[in-house]
Formats: sequence, structure tokens, C-alpha cells
Amino acid sequence: MDTYNFLRSIPHPFGAANWVTFARALIAVFFLGESISLLWAGPAAGAGLRWTAVACGAAGLCLDGVDGYLARRLGRASAFGARFDMETDAFTILALAMLVWALDQAGGWVLVSGLLRYIFVLGGWLWPIFAVPLPPRKRRQTFCVVQLVALILALAPPVTPLWGNVICLAGLILLSYSFGVDLAWLAGQSRTKSEAVW
Repeated sequence: MDTYNFLRSIPHPFGAANWVTFARALIAVFFLGESISLLWAGPAAGAGLRWTAVACGAAGLCLDGVDGYLARRLGRASAFGARFDMETDAFTILALAMLVWALDQAGGWVLVSGLLRYIFVLGGWLWPIFAVPLPPRKRRQTFCVVQLVALILALAPPVTPLWGNVICLAGLILLSYSFGVDLAWLAGQSRTKSEAVW
């Protein structure tokens, strides 16, 4: 869906489910703002921040289940709502990864988990085959939640940087696998179409 059609698909009124997703986006903005502040002032400035981040992350995870439930319950499910939810998830993972890195709970490589979605989108712009709509899969949602949980756990004060790296790496491996499966499916679709032409 291009930007123009995406904007045209915004429901009027906005709807309860989308407002819940918007609240999740605000939590992600909080994570991003704290990350930038820590990168400016240094990790020591965030000693009292970690439990707050864990609480906000847990609240965001709970809301992630609420917005979809509301959309279905109220009969307001839409392409915009699904896309808004997905992009909020991606932004939250990026913001959390930045916070984990800024607090020295994992190395800079943890940012890869937050950048995977945007690399995927960039690939779709460069190679149209990767912009083909993917069939719905529960796997994507599950591994996204696993990655969010991993990043939130890494922020918990009892977790040392060593274990933060281990937890985040496990989440990244699963998320990378999910993206790899989708890329393989898209490549297979491209090959099938090419063979059909010949």
C-alpha cells in the first residue's frame, strides 16, 4: 500500500482500537526519548529508569492484545488498523533496542532487531518482488512478541549485561528466522512467476 492510499484508508472516526495503538506508540516515543537522553548523558544517568521501562514495556505488551480485540469486537478491523499496529510494533522494537543499548545491557548489534523491518521495507523499494503482500501468518506476530519480551527482560534491573546480551541475541535469532522465512517465500513466488512466463 503506497503512502497516499494508506492515508486515505485512515478510518473516520479514528476508533477505540486505533487510539489504543496510538497509546502504544506514545510509549515507544518515551523509550526513544530516554534512549537519546542516555546516549547524551551516559548510562549512569539511567540507574532509576530500568524498572519504569519494564513497567511501560509490560503495559505496551498488554495493550498490544487489547487493540486487536477491540477492533474485532467492535467490528472496526481495517487495513489501516492492521498496518498501524504492525508499524507501531516495529517502532517499539527499535526504540526498546536503542534503550537496551543506551543502558549498556547489550552491544550495538542489538539495534539490528529494530532495523530489520526497515531493511525489509527498503528491500521492497529496491526490488519490487519483496514488496508483494505476504499471506497472514501467526508466526510473525508470535516472534514479534518474543522479541519485545526479550528486550523488556534485558532492561530488568536483576539482569546483568551478560544475560542481557544472551536474551537479546536469542530474540534476534528468532526474529531473523521469521524474516528469512518470508524472504524465502517471496523469492519462491518470484521464481514461480518467472517459470510461468517461460
